[in-house]
Amino acid sequence: MPNPIDTLFARLRADRRKAFMPFVTAGDPDLPFTRHLLRTVADNGADLIEVGFPFSDPIADGPVIQASYTRALRNKLKLAELFQAVHDVTSAPGWTTPLVAMASYSLIFKRGAKAFIAEAQAAGFSGAVVPDLPAEEAEDMANHCRAADFKLILLVSPTTAPHRIDTIVKACSGFVYVVSLVGITGERAVISPEILDLLTRLRNATALPLCVGFGVSQPEHVRMLRDHADGVIVGSALVKELAKATTPAERELVLANVAAKVQILSAALRES
Repeated sequence: MPNPIDTLFARLRADRRKAFMPFVTAGDPDLPFTRHLLRTVADNGADLIEVGFPFSDPIADGPVIQASYTRALRNKLKLAELFQAVHDVTSAPGWTTPLVAMASYSLIFKRGAKAFIAEAQAAGFSGAVVPDLPAEEAEDMANHCRAADFKLILLVSPTTAPHRIDTIVKACSGFVYVVSLVGITGERAVISPEILDLLTRLRNATALPLCVGFGVSQPEHVRMLRDHADGVIVGSALVKELAKATTPAERELVLANVAAKVQILSAALRES
């Protein structure tokens, strides 16, 4: 059975469409809310969902996602509980949206790559973005991923040296995560047009889909990227809403706000 990520991008390419990929933090403010949040984004325009695994020392995340991770970890979130909560969603009748984990390699290494992949797949994940795994040290992880048909997604940024691009994309599968800017995650007023040059270089280096994240938060960003990338990833613009999910009434409002943002941003990606 093909990996759901490969199936998704093949279908989108045939339909001349691009993937909208929201990022959500698992466990913020708690796992019951995460279950509702995953269903909400899937029902309102997500083609693929990136699930952040809270980590105490994120290296590329800005203050919004760092704060979200801190809130989740304050509740003593455990990896097994995270996997179980995701499985509760993905095993429900009618669920079809592929999931990718955003996980520090420290979490994977501690679990053991083979064990982590097996648990992630059992929960319903089809791949993992591993932002702190250097491509030069990724062979072991990549081999385990290939053996299980679990996608390994690594990052390419505007400061990646040209000679390293080939190494990174050869270690990747599923898609390449293209960082739109120099710096950390977070909303930006504009996306630099220099990202288009990077996307052109990557087109010459790989046939894998190219998905752009970091700073993508507004419909105009999506419109700028849609003719050049195969997908866009939106994180901080959605995650910042999670800080408001304290009372039951506020949780319902947060879900409604996230649903509206996903609808607006995914619609911008699909405009003719």
